Amino acid sequence: MKRVLILLDGIVAKVMLKRLIQTDTSHSVYDVVYMNDNILDLQKPQNFTFYKFDPTSFSKLKLVMSKVVHTDALVVMSNRNDTKAVLDNIELINPNLFFSVYNEWNLKFDNIHIQDYNGLDVLANGLIEKLPNVPVTAQNIGLKQGEIMEIKIPFGSSYAYRYIGSISQKEWKIFALYRNGILVNAKPTVVLKPNDIVLIIGKPKVLLQVYNAVSKSYGHFPMPFGKNIYVYINLYIQSEAEAVNTLKKARLLTAKMKNSKLIVKITKPTTMECIYKLKETISAVKNKKIEFDYHFRDDASMLKEDKKRFDMGIIVLSQSLLQNIKIVKQVLKLRIPIFKVGTENINKINTAVVVLNNITHYEQLSPIIFDITSQLKYKINVIDSDPIGDQDRSNLIEHFDNLSKIFNQSIKIETNTKNPVKLLKRKKNVLQILPIKNDMLEKRYFDFFTTNSDILSYDLKYLNQILIPIIEEE
Repeated sequence: MKRVLILLDGIVAKVMLKRLIQTDTSHSVYDVVYMNDNILDLQKPQNFTFYKFDPTSFSKLKLVMSKVVHTDALVVMSNRNDTKAVLDNIELINPNLFFSVYNEWNLKFDNIHIQDYNGLDVLANGLIEKLPNVPVTAQNIGLKQGEIMEIKIPFGSSYAYRYIGSISQKEWKIFALYRNGILVNAKPTVVLKPNDIVLIIGKPKVLLQVYNAVSKSYGHFPMPFGKNIYVYINLYIQSEAEAVNTLKKARLLTAKMKNSKLIVKITKPTTMECIYKLKETISAVKNKKIEFDYHFRDDASMLKEDKKRFDMGIIVLSQSLLQNIKIVKQVLKLRIPIFKVGTENINKINTAVVVLNNITHYEQLSPIIFDITSQLKYKINVIDSDPIGDQDRSNLIEHFDNLSKIFNQSIKIETNTKNPVKLLKRKKNVLQILPIKNDMLEKRYFDFFTTNSDILSYDLKYLNQILIPIIEEE
């Protein structure tokens, strides 16, 4: 749950606080600092904590800001000097905090972390919109029902560090992107980053769902890749036992990720007894669809077609299918996560393990890791092992630690200089989360020459793993 700091004083602050309390704010926790009891509303929701003191006091404000990690802040003060003093305090305490400032005194800010709301400009723009032959803002365009929406990508969102082209945009579309106050061309190859502002267009009801998905930091995986869990069964390649094991693990995954539907595609079926056994394995799953293909269609074209038909968010594949080069090539093109079925019993898993490797790749994965573990109710075990000693991952470790505070999830960090794969082999009944890399899924002949822990751990057949698409080149 996100924590927001609000510093208030004056009549504008009073009206703003009243409006905020009347709004549905249950998805965030608010620390409100105020100077005068006159601005307080009669209602005091449980997710609001109130502190009465002058925020121009550096020591008092630091005491509040050092208790927890705030993801955003809002400053609404009654005069110019107090506003400047409060901004100076925030920049000294947390120079990387993004915050918004009410500004009616035409103050100039050099800090890119400050979002300036000039009170006079807002009032003037609202009045100008009432005049004829003047361009209007989004709320007055089209059916005037909210077909255009502005969304800020929050820190920790599962939409952060994603290609725009990799995001499933069904009945809505990203058509503009603002970064550091500059309009950026929203091409499919552009990567969304925290604090980017996107403009989206679509059906109003759909946009509200997208807003909730983007704004919430967890609880939406496999979004933004897609919505549903897709299991591919090929009985020409797989044995009956392997197919049953795959469905058992997909069944549990669906039960944990309650917003997803289980889609099972069974191709090249053999006997009726086998088909009956497969259907019986997932008979308890209520939200499911089973589809059979008796025509021996091409696997690649079928998967490509099914991605759109079923809003595929994650694909569940067994070892034998991942060894089929033709299928693997098509799966890589889908750009969606893969659940790799291992031999260990998934029912005994209570921990997700992450073996840090490339810093940029694992920074991309970090919000999705917390999203997955929050839904599966797993602890997080991060292994920082650098036997060669060529990487300083202290900032990445701090990044994971900060996310654990924001998401209120327990995390265990192991730091040493031993072989990370040997450490991983000692761990039993864990789910590993790691990035998808082309080198993993392609046929390899000289594994003993590589020191890449992602590739080496992928080859451990007993591990259940979730592989996430990443941006290999910025």
